[in-house]
Amino acid sequence: MKIYRALHTGNWDTLIRRPEIDSQDIRPQVTKLLQQVKDNGDQAIYELTRQFDGVLLDSMLVGPQEMQAVDAVDEPLKAAIIQAKDNITAFHQEQAEQTAIIETMPGVQCWRRSVAIQRVGLYVPGGSAPLFSTVLMLGVPAMLAGCEQIQLCTPPRKDGTIHPAILFAAKLVGITQIYKIGGIQAIGALAYGTKTVAKVDKIFGPGNRFVTMAKQIVSQQGVAIDIPAGPSEVLILADSAANPQFIAADLLAQAEHGPDSQCILITDSALLLDQVYQAVEGQAKKATRTEQIEKALQNCRLILAGDHQQAIDFSNAYAPEHLIIMSRDPHADSLKIYNAGSVFLGDYTPVAAGDYASGTNHTLPTNGWATTHSGVSLDSFVKKITFQSITPGGLALIGPVIQKMAQAEQLDAHSDAVSIRLDHIQ
Repeated sequence: MKIYRALHTGNWDTLIRRPEIDSQDIRPQVTKLLQQVKDNGDQAIYELTRQFDGVLLDSMLVGPQEMQAVDAVDEPLKAAIIQAKDNITAFHQEQAEQTAIIETMPGVQCWRRSVAIQRVGLYVPGGSAPLFSTVLMLGVPAMLAGCEQIQLCTPPRKDGTIHPAILFAAKLVGITQIYKIGGIQAIGALAYGTKTVAKVDKIFGPGNRFVTMAKQIVSQQGVAIDIPAGPSEVLILADSAANPQFIAADLLAQAEHGPDSQCILITDSALLLDQVYQAVEGQAKKATRTEQIEKALQNCRLILAGDHQQAIDFSNAYAPEHLIIMSRDPHADSLKIYNAGSVFLGDYTPVAAGDYASGTNHTLPTNGWATTHSGVSLDSFVKKITFQSITPGGLALIGPVIQKMAQAEQLDAHSDAVSIRLDHIQ
């Protein structure tokens, strides 16, 4: 951990900078593999799965017999997943926009309607742990939006199967098209389509830097992606009223994600800063994912601000993916926050709640993208189409306005499109 006891405006650029991860070195490799999938379809996917996952698949589609593996999920975990799904559903279904017809002038009506993106692809990482929570975070809003075709790709385990908890979550949400495909080849399959996997309009989901690069490349080729991604991060904004043991636990929870995770504490209390340092040292000794945590803590920053307002200003400058506010009045402080992916208020609201079960989505902008991007929501799975309807009387009122503006822009045909109608009305 690195401690900074003097926060000057001049060193903010250094402190808010994420560790540089140069992904351009992998672009040629990722591009080549994507091209293989584009050119050779299923054959390339089977070969790349054998090469990178060490699995020789008979079929990439999970069939009915394999879905019976959901029975292996123990009942307490099933109950937890069901409760999480219910909470996520309750939160996201309230995001649906009601269509409202606005009469801007007599006889001139305008409205906007949300229409589901028809074909979406969900990527769920495998890696060192089965991220069944991501199935819920992406699958629930996709279903609520009414997406016609939802395909899920996730890497197979060494025995060629998918973890039962991922299958259970998918079944619970209602996803039936599940493919045992991971990494670059999964993004390629969803982006270009193959004999087995249909091409999608938008790809969602987190992944390592190879998956992230693949998403960036296909997004430049006409396939939409959810949000720019980078290593996961948390910033904790605290004052002397905060519990140092809670803060330490949250920093370690973030560090557990991986060696490139970002963990930052900013406080105006020198005593709290020292207490957190000691608490992290003590709790880290009991951690299980030791290697990931130790590497992540090398970039962990404990920063002492001059006052609480400066700490808030720094948080906005950093624009964290996750922001925890542990202060005397976290709700008042939250009103001063304008850059963050998701905010967690008070001593008893850990990021883990949002990661799994509180109801908000855990697919969030990282790497400073929270300055301009929102996290995944129901809106991510729909597009907004505007409509308008004008009566003859309405055109008589608005027509001269259109004509005047069109003529001023020297677009006479635009003006004529109105004139011919006005003449017909008269």
